[in-house]
Amino acid sequence: MGMVVLVMYGLLLGFILLFSLGQLHLTVAYLRQKARPAEPEPPLPQVLPRVTVQLPVFNERHVVERLIDRVCAFDWPLDRLEVQVLDDSDDETVGLAAARCAAWRERGVDIVHLRRGERTGYKAGALAFGTARAKGELIAIFDADFLPDADFLRRTVPWFADAGIGMVQTRWGHLNREGNLLTRLQAFGLDAHFSVEQVGRNALGHFINFNGTGGVWRKRCIAEAGGWRPDSLTEDLDLSYRAQLAGWRFRYLEHVVCPAELPAEMNALKAQQRRWNKGAAECVRLDLGSVLRHPRLSLGTKVHAVLHLMNSTVFLAVIGLVLLSGPVLWLKHRHPELQALFQAALVFTFSLLVLAVYYAVAQRNSTRMPWRTFAWQFPLFLALSMGLSLHNALAVAEGYLGIRSGFVRTPKLGLVGKADGLHGDRYLRTRRGPLLWFEGLLFLYAVAALWAGWLLRDGGLWLFHGMLALGFGAVFSLSLLHSMRLSR
Repeated sequence: MGMVVLVMYGLLLGFILLFSLGQLHLTVAYLRQKARPAEPEPPLPQVLPRVTVQLPVFNERHVVERLIDRVCAFDWPLDRLEVQVLDDSDDETVGLAAARCAAWRERGVDIVHLRRGERTGYKAGALAFGTARAKGELIAIFDADFLPDADFLRRTVPWFADAGIGMVQTRWGHLNREGNLLTRLQAFGLDAHFSVEQVGRNALGHFINFNGTGGVWRKRCIAEAGGWRPDSLTEDLDLSYRAQLAGWRFRYLEHVVCPAELPAEMNALKAQQRRWNKGAAECVRLDLGSVLRHPRLSLGTKVHAVLHLMNSTVFLAVIGLVLLSGPVLWLKHRHPELQALFQAALVFTFSLLVLAVYYAVAQRNSTRMPWRTFAWQFPLFLALSMGLSLHNALAVAEGYLGIRSGFVRTPKLGLVGKADGLHGDRYLRTRRGPLLWFEGLLFLYAVAALWAGWLLRDGGLWLFHGMLALGFGAVFSLSLLHSMRLSR
């Protein structure tokens, strides 16, 4: 039985190592791309294309007016612009959106307030509904909390002069990065995706993804890829892969930043993480087979597609390591003759070093973060990620098992700067189910493992168990604290 535990532990470490090596390859590709002269932005075409801007909203009373005002002020000819407010709301958002649409319509903006009878297909259904009625040959999409600059279309549309480009994605910025520690750590992780990952994959000619917002699609690309489908909670990732499998190319613009709001409350973050991770696992079931069977894709593209689509599977590996770490510590003490096998744990340390390089490159290039700030944010970000591993692993498992669930939106509160307004808003939900208490038990498990390591004078897993204790302790306490505040 002990050997089975060690083999499983080694396999999980090996998976994390492969994922880390993939990130290292993207880091090298990113640095090489940044070392090249910047490609000049193409000029605007003489005849500007008609653009439809889609705003899918559901119960967004805090931000819907701000969003409508922002996109209606785009620096784009009114006869070349259409705005669709795809409103599935069932609260006062409907009235707010209708009033702003009417006000802008009086100013000459071609804006429509589209309402469906039922919220069928959630966001994917709303986008499909709007796309079928869109007048534009290009379609820009923004979630409710985004605030694109007035020149957004002027900086993205020219790239469609290349007839093979099906989608252009921009980098997310963060309106409330400094709101609290939770928003800082989320920004830390997202910055790496929107710099190293997206630029690296795009530079290597591999698949990238539309991030659900802050991007522009060619309408014909959407149609030829099969349109928006509600088969996954991450309909954006699913359509991205289908479009690129159909031969369309994507363009990523790191230098064009589109800012948005980050969840400032733990349970809101959990809702977002659940949707992203479960949706990614659903896309593995939907799209990975097509990628692997595609005759014209290179081996490198297929390998990176596997790592990309299975990104969230890392959480299954992490929670497996968490549960096996206690038995491994006991086996290490009882079987000193197997000492050589236990050196496999060094793989975890190497993976941490690789990830440190990956995130350091991202932060130094995208935000110019000082080293002293990186020195404390990186370990805290990793600890938070490990603390969310149980929650995210369950979401991934549901995705792989085909267990369907509804689209739970991330509450948007219109926060800019400090995270005020977190008390009593009805968009924020209290969650104190069994999962919360299991997270508390894992915190105690990690503390007990630290204590056992000290008693056994074995510090080989102290770093791992210390980060687990910090991560699960933070996730459990913040989840409970925020739920208590909201229930007052």
